[in-house]
Formats: sequence, C-alpha cells, structure tokens
Amino acid sequence: MDVPASLTIATITDDDVPTIIELWIRCGLTRPWNDPGSDIALARRGDNATVLVGREGGKIVATVMVGYDGHRGWVYYVAVDPDHRGRDHGRTVMAAAEDWLRQRGILKLMLLVRADNLQVQAFYETLDYAKQDRVLYAKWLDGREATP
Repeated sequence: MDVPASLTIATITDDDVPTIIELWIRCGLTRPWNDPGSDIALARRGDNATVLVGREGGKIVATVMVGYDGHRGWVYYVAVDPDHRGRDHGRTVMAAAEDWLRQRGILKLMLLVRADNLQVQAFYETLDYAKQDRVLYAKWLDGREATP
C-alpha cells in the first residue's frame, strides 16, 4: 500500500479512543442508537476486527473500523477530519482496511452507505466499489424498536 509520507497508519490504542469518538461526532458518523465507545470496544475484543487510525504529524486525522464475520469483510466509521480532506486520507485508510482483510484471507469487502449520502457513494465509486442490489433487514436483539 502506498501511504502518503505525511500519513501513518496504526492500530488504535487505549489513549486514542476519546479522540476517535470526537472525530466521528465531528464527521457526523454517530447515531443515537449506536454507542461509539461500545462499538470500539467490541471491535477490539477479538482478532476479527480492529480500528485503524491515520495520523498526520502525530494527530489522528482519519479512521476506519474493519472486520470480518467469517465470510466477508466489512468497514464502518470511515472518517477523515474535515480540516484534512482532499489529501487522499480516505483512500489511504480504505487501502489499509483492504490490506488488513487480505492478510487474513478475506477476499470480499462489503460496506453500507445511506441512500441519501451521494457524496460518500461517489467516493467509494472512485475506489472501484460497485453498488449491489440488496434488501437490508435489521432487528435489535434487545427488543428495541427498529431504527432508521
């Protein structure tokens, strides 16, 4: 993977968690029904997922949560600090996530984008991701009502 000299990719540390959550909030990635701290803890609990961070000058400016379910790879929380956009950091963290999955023998990566988020859809299309026709179903196993 070619990483711009100014961006270094590493696995999350305990000290990174508050900064990452602040970044996700700033980027509009959080939802009231998903606790980002719990999502991070769950990703770090086993060997099948992690959070990768991109640092520029020691500051976290990009993230991606990556994992696999035994069949496919998935990414979530792809974020680039709004003040650092336009420098290919999104492309870089996605390449790092793809590499992480390849190293584990996972050959297909899936991701979800909200239908009205045209800017993010366009971003993934520049990375050669193809839109697939699927119907998404969800159910909260703790009895909560369905969320949008």
